[in-house]
Amino acid sequence: MTDVFAHKWQTLSVTMDGSIALVRLNRPDQRNALSYAAMAELTDVARALKSRTDIHAILLTGSDTYFSAGADLADPSRAAMEKETLLQRRQSMLAGPDMCDAWEALEQVTIAAVEGYCIGGGAALALSCDFRIIGESAYFRLPEIELGINMSWHSLPRITALVGPARAKRFTIFCEKLEAADAIIWGMADECVAAGEALAHARTWADKVAKLPPIPVRMSKEAINNAALAAHRGTTFMDRDQFLLTSQSNDFAEGVMAFLEKREPEFKGD
Repeated sequence: MTDVFAHKWQTLSVTMDGSIALVRLNRPDQRNALSYAAMAELTDVARALKSRTDIHAILLTGSDTYFSAGADLADPSRAAMEKETLLQRRQSMLAGPDMCDAWEALEQVTIAAVEGYCIGGGAALALSCDFRIIGESAYFRLPEIELGINMSWHSLPRITALVGPARAKRFTIFCEKLEAADAIIWGMADECVAAGEALAHARTWADKVAKLPPIPVRMSKEAINNAALAAHRGTTFMDRDQFLLTSQSNDFAEGVMAFLEKREPEFKGD
């Protein structure tokens, strides 16, 4: 098992203060975009922390001005995947859902501190945590559908459990920003604070957790998650195959090209 605090992470910073762990995304040159290496490290961190009985709360954050720009479209691993068999690509597609599932499966209370933009896969990661504390300039957005692909990473049941089906459809299908104030109203976030103060306030939540008896806290979290996400597996087992299908469509190629050329896409359902 990896010594999570002694290990030299390439894309993360991981520290411990008392019974609280802090995991910080650390790819400033890529705006904390989630490369395959970053997703693997985030998965490994979560799995290593899960076994730690001396850790009672885990904070997850990005930089002081942004959380994550989402999946890293410039990741060299993506180009290499073009040479893989369909079976190999299908296996590679587990990186995102495995990462989010690992964070959801943590028995400790997890709190995401979000400043600035939290986009696509970054939003999926934050939504895998128990709570989200956001700065007033923060926003969430899922751009996947306007790029011609489906929203995957096992995230749709989590979104629906938080905001209800109509708002989940609005957030996912329209690809619009969900600003901080509306995120609070919808139930996507749990506290909105002054810009730059999200991590400090998230720490106060973690301190409250750390003072509680850990066994009933963990039991309560597990019971509530199972009640809220009882149908999770049954509704997401195909989402990576849906992604594989849509990512090979002409609409996906058009969506990406339109994004790069800063124009309106012309989708044809092809």
